[in-house]
Amino acid sequence: MKGKTKKKKLNKVKLFLVIIVFLAIIIFITNRIKNDRIANVTSYDIPQNNEEQTTSATLIMVGDNLIHESVYKDANKNANGSGYDFKPMITRIKEKVKNYDLAYYNQETILGGTELNLSGYPTFNSPYEAGDAMIDAGFNLVSTATNHALDKGEKGILNSRKYWDSKKDVLVAGTYTSSNQRDEIQIKEVNGITYTMLNYTYGTNGVSVPKGKEYLINIWPTDLSINNPKKDTKYQAYKEKVKQDIEKVRDKVDVLIVAMHCGIEYKSMPSAYQKDEAEFLAEQGADIVIGTHPHLLEPVEWIDNTIVFYSLGNFMSSQYQDDNYNKLVGLMPSLRITKTTNKEESIIKIDNIENELIFTYYKNEKDRSDIQVIPFSNPDIAKYLPKYQEVYNTYKDVVQAYDKNMYVVPAYNE
Repeated sequence: MKGKTKKKKLNKVKLFLVIIVFLAIIIFITNRIKNDRIANVTSYDIPQNNEEQTTSATLIMVGDNLIHESVYKDANKNANGSGYDFKPMITRIKEKVKNYDLAYYNQETILGGTELNLSGYPTFNSPYEAGDAMIDAGFNLVSTATNHALDKGEKGILNSRKYWDSKKDVLVAGTYTSSNQRDEIQIKEVNGITYTMLNYTYGTNGVSVPKGKEYLINIWPTDLSINNPKKDTKYQAYKEKVKQDIEKVRDKVDVLIVAMHCGIEYKSMPSAYQKDEAEFLAEQGADIVIGTHPHLLEPVEWIDNTIVFYSLGNFMSSQYQDDNYNKLVGLMPSLRITKTTNKEESIIKIDNIENELIFTYYKNEKDRSDIQVIPFSNPDIAKYLPKYQEVYNTYKDVVQAYDKNMYVVPAYNE
């Protein structure tokens, strides 16, 4: 009897051990599945105490989309006379932009649509399809406060904003339809990184903003007859408004972008106003300052932790050529934004700055058609700009004028 009892006890022990092993296997498999699911969720969705989490986003930028009459006529030809198709002009840019999370450009000319009659220089009005092509190419950050924003008066801005407000995935800044819209805090998010953009222009070519409707456009006024920001009282006074705009959003976003439409046309170095604005914006905590208006590219530099692109030059236009093609060579910089979060704080780092030159081609001065925008790294540059290497070297020097270590993407090497 004792022997049988011992055997029964041994069987019970074995059964107990089998159950324990079985449960251990179940727990292991369950935890493995759970961990696999967590691994497929980005780190910012599941906060974990005491663990550092990192996420990143990329940004690419281009300058003035300057729609001259010859540009929209070429788009009309692309559409076989029915509407306007700008997409074939920027196919090589789209190839680049598709690799980035965020893409910025400056809509220099108002998108007032055909109902306001299309026009070129000096009072521009462009078709909505110009915006359609840029959105199709992947652009989702647009500045609209330019010196041409009032070329078609208040109605032009209203038409433009109605168009842009229908594009829900695009952040637009600079012109508005009401005080409420102007003061609204626009916050977007990509890969767990929150961002916003502010936008100002130096003026509107002498066209007055309707009285009581200053909300239509952000004007940080500069007076070139004074040409001294320290002595320009109106300019200095507006800094308080800019400061308030920044304070309203700075602690609500990870990244603050400020687009500035300022400078002196056809100058390859920043003006005193541009320098002063950049320094002021850096002091207020802007992360990225993007400059437009001069129609020429200008240097790039760091001011403390703020990256400043003084002028991206023209993106697409049919401005006249000269020996240096300076109005047809623009800058297409890109960068990486990294957010590192731990239990105590979030840290934003901007790096991987790459400055690529782009060229706008058209046939000749008399026939400004067959417009194409081509990166200097694209093999097609050799076909559309035979002296591209010489031109590249000229504008590489401009980009690096303040910082010889500022990286410029090499041109295509045949």
